[in-house]
Amino acid sequence: MEEITLHGSRILVGERAGNLSRYLPRGRVIAITNPVVRACHAALLAPYETIEMGDGEAHKTLETVDRLAGELVARGADRDTFILGVGGGIACDVAGFVASIFMRGCPFGFVPTTLLAQVDASVGGKNGVNYRGFKNMLGVFAQPRVVLCDPGLLRTLDPRVYAAGFAEIVKAAMIADASLFEYLERHAGEAARQDAGVLERVVSVSIKIKAAIVAADERERGARRLLNLGHTFAHAIEKCSRLSHGEAVSVGLCMASRLSVRLGLMSEAERERVTGLLAALSLPARVEVPLPELFAATRADKKKSGDRLHVILPVGIGRSEARVLPFAELERLFTGLNGEV
Repeated sequence: MEEITLHGSRILVGERAGNLSRYLPRGRVIAITNPVVRACHAALLAPYETIEMGDGEAHKTLETVDRLAGELVARGADRDTFILGVGGGIACDVAGFVASIFMRGCPFGFVPTTLLAQVDASVGGKNGVNYRGFKNMLGVFAQPRVVLCDPGLLRTLDPRVYAAGFAEIVKAAMIADASLFEYLERHAGEAARQDAGVLERVVSVSIKIKAAIVAADERERGARRLLNLGHTFAHAIEKCSRLSHGEAVSVGLCMASRLSVRLGLMSEAERERVTGLLAALSLPARVEVPLPELFAATRADKKKSGDRLHVILPVGIGRSEARVLPFAELERLFTGLNGEV
């Protein structure tokens, strides 16, 4: 087990869920989860009061927040009540958001049960919900007290859900760690088979990359924007398709790589390594979304500034940089792609 600290947050990588009580306060704990997670991890949740929310992106809304807050009020929760988000990225995001605003803030923590949540949603202090279909449009910055990442919890996942988490790991490698990228290329098969040693290593390194960036820029004024690699396109893809977040990030990474090739920041051979690694991890490189529809959704992204968009681009493998590009320039650069991404 390895412990990583970030702005008062204890991130426990490789710790077993059975040891959760060691890291929680002695007072009242209320868990927020969904029916699927509760059925899979009943023993983990048994010691705690539990409130359920719906499963899926459609439930990451203010309506869900309103219902959960009402339930907390009805149960007599107070500002010392510890809120425990147990589940994937949606459960963690919503639980963290509710805890952050209930009585102006309760202590909270996460037990992420998907690979995507372990390496991304549960780490970094961003908590929020969607608004009218737009990703994470409403949110706050607040750090969980503890995040317990038990690789054993991932065994219950559908293979497609499990694979989606690797998009965020590949993203971390593309941003700041060429050696992690090379390690994934060599061990993609073991990672896909949930080899414990490989999995714990890539999760730990990915979290350290994110933690180092967040430690330097918690509120996304500068360096933290690098963590948006692939995400500007991914959020639009999610809105326009049936891909999950991780799958959309995978396509977004491929789009960013193609854009970097066109701008002379990345070689074609490096781009092919990106698509090859994602394919080895059972992740998509393309989606059938017409470009006009994609760019209409992108224009509503919260990272826009007037008629320009903040875009993170890979510079080779292991380094990325921020660019601000006019929408018209983006559309021009993506012409000739047969009308879809």
